Amino acid sequence: MGDFNEIVHVDERQGTDYLPRSAEEFKSWIQNMDLVDLPLIDRKFTWFRGRSCSRIDRALVSMEWLEEFPETRIRGGPRGLSDHCPVILEYMKQRGGPRPFRSLDSWFTNEGFLSLVKEEWRGLGEIQFTDKLKALTIPLGNWHKAIFGDMDKKIMKFEEEIKKIDDLVSNGVYDGTMESRRKALVTYCERWYVRKEIHWKQMSRPRQAKEMDKNTRYFHNIALARRRNNRIDTLLINGRLVRNQARIKIAIKEYYNDLYHQDNSPMMAFRDGLLSRIEQEDSVNLEALPTAEEIREAMWDCESCKAPGYDG
Repeated sequence: MGDFNEIVHVDERQGTDYLPRSAEEFKSWIQNMDLVDLPLIDRKFTWFRGRSCSRIDRALVSMEWLEEFPETRIRGGPRGLSDHCPVILEYMKQRGGPRPFRSLDSWFTNEGFLSLVKEEWRGLGEIQFTDKLKALTIPLGNWHKAIFGDMDKKIMKFEEEIKKIDDLVSNGVYDGTMESRRKALVTYCERWYVRKEIHWKQMSRPRQAKEMDKNTRYFHNIALARRRNNRIDTLLINGRLVRNQARIKIAIKEYYNDLYHQDNSPMMAFRDGLLSRIEQEDSVNLEALPTAEEIREAMWDCESCKAPGYDG
C-alpha cells in the first residue's frame, strides 16, 4: 500500500487520453507479479494539486492473500492539508440479504444425491409444486453443509493421509495394504478436486470456458471478482453518499415500490404504449401459456448449469 506515483489506466489522471511509457511498464509489472490492484470504492482520485488530480495511491495484493480475505476493499480518507488522500484498507463480511436457491452441478457427483431428492420429494406429500421446491431447499442446504462443506479441508485431510503413507515407505516401513490404501486415498482426493473445479466453474460463470477446461484457481478468482462487482457498498440517496447497508436496502426497496406503483411510471407508460399498438391476435399469443414441447425445447437448449434468459 502507498503512493506508487504512477497510474495504470487512462481515466486515473484528469485530462489524460494516453498512458505514458512509465505507466505501461508499471501495469506490466503488476501483471507479471500476479498482483491484484484493489479498486477504490468511494472516489476517483487520491492526489490533488491545483487543477491536477490523479489516482496514484493504491493497494496491491497477491492472489493467495485475496483468496484468504475476499471481502476486501479500499477507500479514501479525508485529505486535510496533504496533497494525498489516505488509503484505508477494509475487510468486512457483509450480509447481502437472502440468496436465491441454486442447484449445484457438483451435487450430481455424489452417489446419494438423487436418492435423497426422491426421498424428500415423496415425504412432502401432495402440495403445490412451487411449495415443494421451496421446502426442498432446507434439507438440501443441510445436506450440502454436511457433505460438501469446506471442500479444502477434505482435500487437505486426504493429502495428509497420503503423505503419512509416503513417509512410512521412505523410512522403510511397507506392507501389502499400504499400496492399496494409498490408491484409494488418491482416488478420493481426485474426486474432491473434480468437485471443487465443477463448483467454482459454475460460481464464476465464465463464458469463454469450455467443457473440459480445468483451472480451479482461475474460476475461484473470477467468482470472487463477480461477488465484489455485484456488491453495493455505497449509494447516493437524496444527494448524500450512504454506506449503511440497512439504509441502502430500505432505499432500494422504496425506490422500486414507488416505481411500480405510480400510474405515470416509465414501466406503466411503456406497457400502455405497447398495448395500444399491438393487435388483439398478437395480444392473445403473448399471453398464451407455453406448451410442454416449448418448455422442453427451452430446457434442452440450456447449458448444464444455466437457466433460460429473460427473452422467453
